[in-house]
Amino acid sequence: MNGSRSDGEPRPNNSGVPDSGTGAGYSAWIADMLARLGTSKFRAKFVLSDKDRAYARAKGKAVIDRHAHELLAKRVGPAHPLKDGKQTPWRGHPVFTAQHATATCCRGCIEKWHHIPQGRELTDEEIDRLSALVMAWIERDLINHPVR
Repeated sequence: MNGSRSDGEPRPNNSGVPDSGTGAGYSAWIADMLARLGTSKFRAKFVLSDKDRAYARAKGKAVIDRHAHELLAKRVGPAHPLKDGKQTPWRGHPVFTAQHATATCCRGCIEKWHHIPQGRELTDEEIDRLSALVMAWIERDLINHPVR
């Protein structure tokens, strides 16, 4: 997965997402996406289980972020993922729940919500952006459900 086409030219960013992983534009995109996703009855119903919250807190942000990158790259990164539309479990890891909540669970949802076309490999930059969205959702859930 890289940001170049086979002819060596950079792939265009058609996702409507700022190119940089930092800065106000990027933070605004994440906030806007979380707000938009929250308007979907289906997406808004997702919350982490107590077990997933405990796991996320025990492992820490860096480990969960690494898991998010790895899971997105493996499960939705390929141009034609194995069992696309059914490759993301509903539970078992905080990233899985977050993928459903953020519409990063399959290439169809990624195309619909994030405007990244199916049929081509996701770039490293796209995986970084989608992972940042997943992490923002997880962090928000952890803040909204403090340890008792």
